[in-house]
Amino acid sequence: MESPFCFVNPTGLPYAKSFRDLVVYQKQRELAREVFRISTAFPSDERFSLTDQFRRSARSIGAQIAESWARRSYEKHFVSKLADADAEQMETQHWVETAKDHAYISDHDAARLVGHCEEIGRMLNGMISRSSTFCRDPGLHEPALEYFVPSSPKSTPAPTASAMGNPGL
Repeated sequence: MESPFCFVNPTGLPYAKSFRDLVVYQKQRELAREVFRISTAFPSDERFSLTDQFRRSARSIGAQIAESWARRSYEKHFVSKLADADAEQMETQHWVETAKDHAYISDHDAARLVGHCEEIGRMLNGMISRSSTFCRDPGLHEPALEYFVPSSPKSTPAPTASAMGNPGL
């Protein structure tokens, strides 16, 4: 079976070929599935408020990670999208606490979900602090293009006053 990874980096960890290969993305999917499963038991009157917000924020973490992967050519954009993913995991923690405050989820489930969010946050912040290792792979960039025509080796003489329409100068 062929590996889903390109090759192994000097630390012994495989390079990801896709955002789907990132452990943080896989953990986010587990979190989103768990949030969906738990939130199905919320009261129906919360469907368009807490339930929707809770599910949306948990799913958005993965969307932001996927977008960050697409922006690796621009390190600052990559970092910005990872920061957005981190903000979404923080928002998810908020909704966990809100659901716990209303007794929609148990203390045990709340602690487990917050623990997953915190783990994802640590991983995202690790990626942010080492963003250059995700963004500098020379294989990701197209070769540089020449935008200007090189000047010819012979120089052209400067225009004279008569050539410029001022014969008296």
